[in-house]
Amino acid sequence: MSRPSHRQRPSAGPSQRQLRAGELVRHALVEILREEDLADAALAGVSVTLTEVKMSPDLKHAVCFVEPLGGAHASEVVAGLNRVARFLRGRLGHAIDLRFTPDLKFVHDESFDAADKMSRLLAEPRVRRDVESGED
Repeated sequence: MSRPSHRQRPSAGPSQRQLRAGELVRHALVEILREEDLADAALAGVSVTLTEVKMSPDLKHAVCFVEPLGGAHASEVVAGLNRVARFLRGRLGHAIDLRFTPDLKFVHDESFDAADKMSRLLAEPRVRRDVESGED
């Protein structure tokens, strides 16, 4: 009988180590984005919400989910962040204490759009009537 391997957890989701490192990177990036003036036209005067950072199992790659304040021009802001990712990685290396500074990839967080769509669906009169009749 073979022993189960603790190295591979394909269906278990991210490890505690990945989650802790992701939060460490997220907090550090929030501070960097708050303090730095980034030299990219798409990022001038734009506030960005960094909602989540997902780390690879080896902690060498980080996918950063972002949403511009108000949701306007999301694709341009994400492209701008990806253009300055090397600069941000350099600043991140000084701010965190990990063996490797992860490569950063920024993507638009679609969860805000999904939540808005769900709210609009629940506000429709037909759905509202069904929800209210089910409460009795």
